[in-house]
Amino acid sequence: MQGYILNIQRAKNEDTIVTILSHGKLKTLYRFYGARHPIVTAGFKIDFEIERDGTPFMPRLRNVVHLGFSWLKESGRLQVWQHFCSLLYGHLRDVELPGNFYFDLLERYAAIWHLQNPKRSAIEAYAALLAHEGRLHVPTHCFACGGSIEKEVSLVRAYLPSHPSCAVGLRYRTDKIAALFETLSTIHMEDEDIEGLWTILLQGM
Repeated sequence: MQGYILNIQRAKNEDTIVTILSHGKLKTLYRFYGARHPIVTAGFKIDFEIERDGTPFMPRLRNVVHLGFSWLKESGRLQVWQHFCSLLYGHLRDVELPGNFYFDLLERYAAIWHLQNPKRSAIEAYAALLAHEGRLHVPTHCFACGGSIEKEVSLVRAYLPSHPSCAVGLRYRTDKIAALFETLSTIHMEDEDIEGLWTILLQGM
């Protein structure tokens, strides 16, 4: 079985509780510490087995094999990836059967994470997630007052659009945000825009 480690929580001694997103399921497993065990790291893709015998309160994570990507050696890319996985964990933590979309999303972006600024990939992946969940709101109307948005839009958490006068948020050209939401691509956006969108994403999914 394969999956992405979204969260690692310390248990007693050196043991850990590991949350893994596999195809269609979110699994919480107990990992016993041992000198011969490979280190489990948030964000890594692994092949693993589940042992249900001998642990009354939680299945055990066994026979872990890391499935690496070349970009894992680049600390900047890895850091952004781990942030994204942590945010995804916060979003899915109470959902046992999230469906295939979220695993497939990580698969798709892990394969191309080395091709551009990783923050751009994270923003594109998040926009795709919002679209999948029906939460990607085209910036035509303000979520706060309902009025029409014209040349400039403010974005708050979950990329909700508003008038700059209605909500405290980062400001963008409306046509740029509309293009992002329509194409799920950041190719037309400046690096300054990307930094702002990444800051909003860090507030939570």
